Amino acid sequence: METQSGDTQTALGGLRVLDFSHALAGPYCTLILAEYGAEVYKVESTAGGDMARGWGPPFIGGEAAFFLGLNRGKRGISIDLKRPEGVKLCLQLIKEVDVLIENFRPGTMDRLGLGYAAAREVNPRLIYCSISGYGQNGPSRNEAAMDLILQASSGLISTTGTETGEQVRSGFSVADITAGMFSAIGILMALQYRERTGLGQFVDVSMFDTLISAMCSNWSYFLGSGVDPRPMGTSFATIVPYRCYAGSDRSLAIAVGSEKLWAAFCEVIERPDLEDHPDFATNSLRVSNRDGLERLLEEIFRQRTADEWIVRLRAKGIPCSLVRSFTEVLNDPQSAARELFPQLSHPLAGDYLVTGSPVKFSETPGSRHLPAPLAGEHTRQTLRELLHVDDAELDGLFASGVLHEPARQ
Repeated sequence: METQSGDTQTALGGLRVLDFSHALAGPYCTLILAEYGAEVYKVESTAGGDMARGWGPPFIGGEAAFFLGLNRGKRGISIDLKRPEGVKLCLQLIKEVDVLIENFRPGTMDRLGLGYAAAREVNPRLIYCSISGYGQNGPSRNEAAMDLILQASSGLISTTGTETGEQVRSGFSVADITAGMFSAIGILMALQYRERTGLGQFVDVSMFDTLISAMCSNWSYFLGSGVDPRPMGTSFATIVPYRCYAGSDRSLAIAVGSEKLWAAFCEVIERPDLEDHPDFATNSLRVSNRDGLERLLEEIFRQRTADEWIVRLRAKGIPCSLVRSFTEVLNDPQSAARELFPQLSHPLAGDYLVTGSPVKFSETPGSRHLPAPLAGEHTRQTLRELLHVDDAELDGLFASGVLHEPARQ
């Protein structure tokens, strides 16, 4: 099977992806692929579909905002995978695609008759990506996993929290999102290998592995020191000052990552005596004497408004920002310039905003600004186009419950 020519104006035009994933990690991966031109066929069960369709409120026109944001730009098809006829149709679809992605528990797709061995038999060029909590092997292989559990089991939560030791989860589902990003990277690398050899392969991605890789700086600190990291609020173990401070009205974040910036910072806070102070003259000294310096800086920052500090810090080239709300970020002119919140139109939800494409290309910009599908919305169209199933056979499959599509208006 050769990839179709597709849309030459997108980076992944012509790439066909059969997406059996649900919830967040897998759908985020296929969202990335769809945003840059891949044709993603989202396979859902005929009984309820993706669990994320019920993850609300908020709901917009009866559709979960979570689902609408994560599944835009995809075609929705509904097939009963517990019926032999449904499995047969899926194997036929596998012949016609470049990539398959799933995030069931290890072994589930094998039990359905849609595991990698069965898929490779019908399509040796297939890239088959499986996302799981702990990977396809090892003693934790079959453990149930969701984002919070992986944040805990990977060690992340032990580093995340207040300076008094209260532990908190990351403010976004970092285990899911990291696994989704690494899956997209793995798929693209496997496609490059296929380009050279003509061979597909199995891509095994676990939330556990990817979180540990993403925490490489934290792990480097631990592996070098043998000291378990502790919660430090917004501070960073190896750079001082690097954290959020309270101005007289609200908080701001600063990052003084070099001695040149430290000298400039001392000018901003009007404390030139600190630049060559024997306790603070180098970053290593500031890390060793963190507590005393932080108490001093906390008092200094309370003397001006956050906006006043931002003006002074930026004038000296010191990285800084207000701690902003989502509302402020949405209304930031920079967000508009980067097209970060495009508007889509959905048949039930109406007009709604989503997050935009994160990577900008000069020649092949991401432009798949299509809404999330209704459950089974493209089932009929997809089977016609890819498998050339005629209407009489389709009507029979729908009538028997093997396939599902929304009620016709």
